Amino acid sequence: MIAQESLGSRSFAQDTWRRLRRTPGALIGAAIIGLIVLAAVFAPLLAHADPLAQDLARGTTPPSPLHWMGTDKNGRDVLARILYGARVSIRIGFVAVGVAITAGTAIGLVSGYLRGRVESALMGAMDIMLAFPSIILAIGITTILGPSINNLMIAVGIVYIPQYARLARSSVLAVAELEFVEAARALGSPVISIMLRHILPNILAPLLVQATLGIATAELEAAGLSYLGLGARPPAPEWGAMLNDARDYWITAPWALIFPGVSITALVLGFNLLGDGLRDALDPAGR
Repeated sequence: MIAQESLGSRSFAQDTWRRLRRTPGALIGAAIIGLIVLAAVFAPLLAHADPLAQDLARGTTPPSPLHWMGTDKNGRDVLARILYGARVSIRIGFVAVGVAITAGTAIGLVSGYLRGRVESALMGAMDIMLAFPSIILAIGITTILGPSINNLMIAVGIVYIPQYARLARSSVLAVAELEFVEAARALGSPVISIMLRHILPNILAPLLVQATLGIATAELEAAGLSYLGLGARPPAPEWGAMLNDARDYWITAPWALIFPGVSITALVLGFNLLGDGLRDALDPAGR
């Protein structure tokens, strides 16, 4: 029995990978993400300068062999700050989505299976959160918690909990009526066991696809908050904060604004392309 389940799992993974390889956009997205991750991991080797070191005499120096992406107004090397900022930006996206998908899946799982008043209360709270524009809600939470990278990740994660909760609930409603769940109930399995062992594994595919796309959205949200001064605090290298810092002198030193903007665009594009390909690969209708 275990061998059969293992074989079935491998077959599903192999089929998903085969379908994913047939999507050029997904491969391009994965390549972009992989390059950015490698750049973040090997930042100390790739950066030839300290991202925090200031040299006011070299402020707003254009790109040159010494500073490939130029320097900002404080004489800090833009390339070094881009490389080290990749670590912060990637961590923000993954942590924020981790918070959202964990809390949202738990809420959707409980409300979709227990139904009744529990569902009404939990989904009512999610509807209230959805009534606010995401950026306004994120600004409010960050203002209450205080501007910092950790609070920024928490705020962005909280904002996107309703999306995962509603997606998980709709998936639970479909799975909860299937025969194997009914059989588990008839055998007297505890509610928590039914939810975790029988329902949760069967609703993960759409949640993982949404998570991949959600990282891109979370990156944009976090960059916007940092641009408003509610994220990373100076002199920490973070792409959104770099945009905020460069807006005052972008005419005289456009490279200080262009390179962080291109970095954010590339990371968001990578996750969007990968998410679209993963959605197609996991779509049962295409199998």
